[in-house]
Amino acid sequence: MDFQEVLGQNKKKVYREIQKYLADFGTFPDFCQIAPRFQPLLDFHNQLVNDYPHRQGKYLRPTLLLLTAQSLGVPYRLALKTAAAMQISEDWILNHDDVEDDSLYRRGLPALHRLYSKELAFNAGDALHVLMWHILRDNKRLLGPAKTLAVIDEFTTMLQRTIFGQTVEIKWFQENNLHLTDEDIFFISESKTGYYTIAGPMRLGAILADASKSQLSDLYHFGLLLGSAFQIKDDLLDLTSTFGGLKNQQGNDIYEGKRTLMLAHLLRSVSPADHARLTAILSRPRSQKTQAEVDWVIAKMQAVGSLDYAASLAADLAARSRELFETKLTFLKRQPYRNQLQSAIEFIVNRTH
Repeated sequence: MDFQEVLGQNKKKVYREIQKYLADFGTFPDFCQIAPRFQPLLDFHNQLVNDYPHRQGKYLRPTLLLLTAQSLGVPYRLALKTAAAMQISEDWILNHDDVEDDSLYRRGLPALHRLYSKELAFNAGDALHVLMWHILRDNKRLLGPAKTLAVIDEFTTMLQRTIFGQTVEIKWFQENNLHLTDEDIFFISESKTGYYTIAGPMRLGAILADASKSQLSDLYHFGLLLGSAFQIKDDLLDLTSTFGGLKNQQGNDIYEGKRTLMLAHLLRSVSPADHARLTAILSRPRSQKTQAEVDWVIAKMQAVGSLDYAASLAADLAARSRELFETKLTFLKRQPYRNQLQSAIEFIVNRTH
């Protein structure tokens, strides 16, 4: 089965579970009921909270979680709530990230803070954050208290590392740090992509199956390799793709001043005169950068080989992740889920949006 089909099938089921929670999210117990005259405000609040979940995404993270759990013999129904919480975590993080990055679009539509305000968008993210923990708490009925707590502990560690990675990225941007090494860039991607996008979801699926510490460790190392390849691919697509028409602006990472492998390579490869111009462009906020300047940066990346350099690193990381999957992750053995996880590797490194 094509991995896009796998994503689509899991998205339908996970989203159906999320919808149940969103439908009840504005319901309060008797002691703090909302008076009828305030119902329009509650409706508005729920509209904000529902916005990003209703737009949906690829559902890569919950799909990896479900496939990992099933490859280890865990029934789908026992992993569904954890997968739903995983997806809701992405939605609240994106609410916050879009405010912090002042993004223009999210999933083909204007970012929430551009439709309403930064304050309301951030607050919608807070509400989804609460919903995530509520879903995880409901796991107790399915998994029992001990395993529910183990899942919550993994969520806590994963999100702490992810948020720390965001702190580092924002700090380096605010300082206009132009001396970052590849190691620095990979440090950010370990936190925000390696763990959160690949290793975390897979570890959560494995925790549901009582995986050993050694197996969880191997999943983490696999996630770092594939996650870094994923991030490089994502950054390359930002420069070269419209993401299937969902993005109206190429080079968004340059507008936002995001530190990528391509940018780090460019900074150490251009002439002194071009370095001065590049530094001047990067020092300005999004609103003061022009499309012509962003196009110039992308052209320079092409000219000095920054895009090819990053693509080569992504290919090497993908190859190493394939090898690790075949040699260390043999415990993920139930079919067709193992084959579907294998197809996920190819999807991640070969996708066009």
